[in-house]
Amino acid sequence: ITFFAVLLSCLSVSKAEKVEVVVEGATSIAQTDEDFICVALDWWPTNKCDYDQCPWGQAGLFNLDLNNKILEKAIKAFHPLRIRVGGSLQDQVVYNVRNNIENCQPFQKQDKGFLFGFSIGCLDMKRWDELNEFFNQTRKESETEKTLWVGDWYSHNARDLMSYTISKGYKIDSYELGNELCGVGVSARIEAKQYAKDMATLKNLVKEMYPNPKTQPKILGPGGFYDKKWFDTFLDASGHDVIDGVTHHIYNLGPGNNPDVVRRVQDPFFLTQIAQTFKDVSNAIDKFAPWSGAWVSESGGAYNNGGQLVSYTFAFGFWYLDQLGMTSIYNHKVYCRQALTGGNYALLNTATFIPNPDYYGKVLSVTHKGSPYLRVYSHCAKKEPGVSFVFINLSKNTSFEIDLFHDLNLNGGNPNFEFKGHKEREEYHLTPKDGNILSSVVLLNGTPLELLDSLEIPELKPKLVVGLTPIRIAAHSIAFVTIRDFNAPACS
Repeated sequence: ITFFAVLLSCLSVSKAEKVEVVVEGATSIAQTDEDFICVALDWWPTNKCDYDQCPWGQAGLFNLDLNNKILEKAIKAFHPLRIRVGGSLQDQVVYNVRNNIENCQPFQKQDKGFLFGFSIGCLDMKRWDELNEFFNQTRKESETEKTLWVGDWYSHNARDLMSYTISKGYKIDSYELGNELCGVGVSARIEAKQYAKDMATLKNLVKEMYPNPKTQPKILGPGGFYDKKWFDTFLDASGHDVIDGVTHHIYNLGPGNNPDVVRRVQDPFFLTQIAQTFKDVSNAIDKFAPWSGAWVSESGGAYNNGGQLVSYTFAFGFWYLDQLGMTSIYNHKVYCRQALTGGNYALLNTATFIPNPDYYGKVLSVTHKGSPYLRVYSHCAKKEPGVSFVFINLSKNTSFEIDLFHDLNLNGGNPNFEFKGHKEREEYHLTPKDGNILSSVVLLNGTPLELLDSLEIPELKPKLVVGLTPIRIAAHSIAFVTIRDFNAPACS
């Protein structure tokens, strides 16, 4: 998916504020993986509690009802995507649900010949317990520095797991080494050069176990919070072509009990602050490991299960979709949302698996240069010609009327011309039920998105609008707009 810049300028303030959106379609500014969207499945038990709440229920990997029909249909409707399995199991495995996994419950063959599943759910759990010794076989805590662990990574059980999954015919997308052990760590940490050495061990093991380069899983790491000195040392010491994806975590909204979360997801100035991290990670990769790509391998917005009364509501989409757009600008290849099920930040309701509002935000991966309360991202439309946009209106009072301008200048200057479409454009307007952004029900073009009687996810149908008319974005709403006759050379 190729991206290009969008510039905004406010012309006047009226009942609906008029805005010019200038699309620089001559050149691209970033590119993501085809499967940009990723979701996490975590192992947390029922008694994972924070702030007097225990929101995991039966949604953790070890007690998740993998045969639930709504869960099965939700994953089917979400394809294609990656599922990241693990969390704090120390060594993560990222599974691509498009894999050809035979004889594996709960997901049997679906349309287009794809099989939906994640190998961890299909492994015998006793077997998994035996294999879950990845982390500290030969490591020990430093005698001089608290929380620092020293010694080489013990790879024997990782080999055992790989051998087992290969024998079962499971295709693994990626292996990620470690969880939140970089920088100052969370509960434990490892020095950057030691981590680089361990990554090389993992790379050599994967090459041995998967000798065919075409089917060889990717190597990801370090899977923690960005620290410039640590990341620079780690990438510099890792060696050429060892790391395929440089992974980091984002929880920029603070703790889940922070009453400020709902304000922060609507504050464009706060949302923009995290852009520096995305830029720094991208720059570090360009300097030390240009053969790899940046991944957000875990992001739930607010840590410790997500924001109470916020993360599963319409309002959280302001943060989530803005994150997808912002990471695209800074050349991130994959973005993994925490979590598919479990906690307050789940895309599916922890008890019923009915989709929360953010589930329907998976459609678009985009980029932008935006203005404060109207966030705009654009990208080349998939499958068919055209350009797609996402408009995020953070204002509770102001609606916007958008006029598009096409800029084909390579060296800047005034836009070439105002764009007036002749074909009908496709518009998907998402608004909260009853205008309440803390509602857990989202409306698509005014109609509630609810499961059908067959428990299928409803079809997302656009509203067709005459191309000559301005694009209108209501207050506190999100809109996806695809224009098929917008010709951007960068998309050809």
